[in-house]
Amino acid sequence: MAEIRIDKGAARQALRKLGMRAGLIIPGIIVVAGLLTSYFTVPADSQAVILRFGKFNRTAEPGLHFKLPFWFETKKVIPVARTLKMEFGFGTKGATNSYQSRPREWEAEQTMITGDKNSALVEWVVQYRISDPKAYLFQVRDPEDTMRDASESVMREVVGDRTVDEVITIGRQSIEVDALVKLQELVDSYGLGLQIDQLQLKNVNPPRPVQSSFNEVNQAQQDKAKQINVANGLYNKAVPRTRGEADQKISSAEGDRLQRVNEATGDAERFLALFKEYQKAPAITRKRLYLEKMKEVLPLLKSKVIMNGEASKPLPLLDLNNALNGKGGAR
Repeated sequence: MAEIRIDKGAARQALRKLGMRAGLIIPGIIVVAGLLTSYFTVPADSQAVILRFGKFNRTAEPGLHFKLPFWFETKKVIPVARTLKMEFGFGTKGATNSYQSRPREWEAEQTMITGDKNSALVEWVVQYRISDPKAYLFQVRDPEDTMRDASESVMREVVGDRTVDEVITIGRQSIEVDALVKLQELVDSYGLGLQIDQLQLKNVNPPRPVQSSFNEVNQAQQDKAKQINVANGLYNKAVPRTRGEADQKISSAEGDRLQRVNEATGDAERFLALFKEYQKAPAITRKRLYLEKMKEVLPLLKSKVIMNGEASKPLPLLDLNNALNGKGGAR
């Protein structure tokens, strides 16, 4: 077996050089790490909360900022401008917010008792954002879980003040408004640092065993309302038309009445004027009336025979006009 000999002097010299190099490299690494951890960037939709030795120190707006290096100061970036969503009684696939939905509690969340001791299945959505990063991080241990519980409590209170018909049909908008106001008041009293932007009811249905019957009743009510609307439309169409026709006939009759009255008045006045003239000269008036009437009648006759009262038979008449036209003849 070969014998290995180590020069102790050379080994000590090599170790000394390695120690000198380590003494230069480690401080360099520390300096570089300090520089890399002394600045940070905040996204446009966020704010950064700076902690000095684990205690709140300040907040930083979007942009480039500096801090003490290493663990002396740390940061937590909070998306204050991002709208977040919580869903109750259902869930949307692909949610990025871990607090958005609780699939195991859907049935319990949506089942509620109304003010008239009936049951309803209520699904709703809450849209919110972080308004106070400091309160959000330090006021309550888990602010979003707290807000989910507060939202469910408020919704049960608001639904419990209304009948099942109001919850399912006409009262949806008032439920949304009242629940939004009460939830924001509760969130502010807890100091969660959250702002509620919108609360919206999604599906509101009766309990599943009676949904088919309820749908039939609802369909019947809709058909009734539809038939009433159709009847009102026909009424509004027919009545004005009939009234217009009646007004037109009344106006036409009134015009005929005025025309007949005026004609009768004119005939009476004319007759009275003739009667006055007749009284002044009866023979002349009779003859004038006779001649005027004959003037109207004679042009309507095709042939005329003029007889003398004393003659016993017709006299021949020489028709010169027809003779000139080649149709001569005497009559």
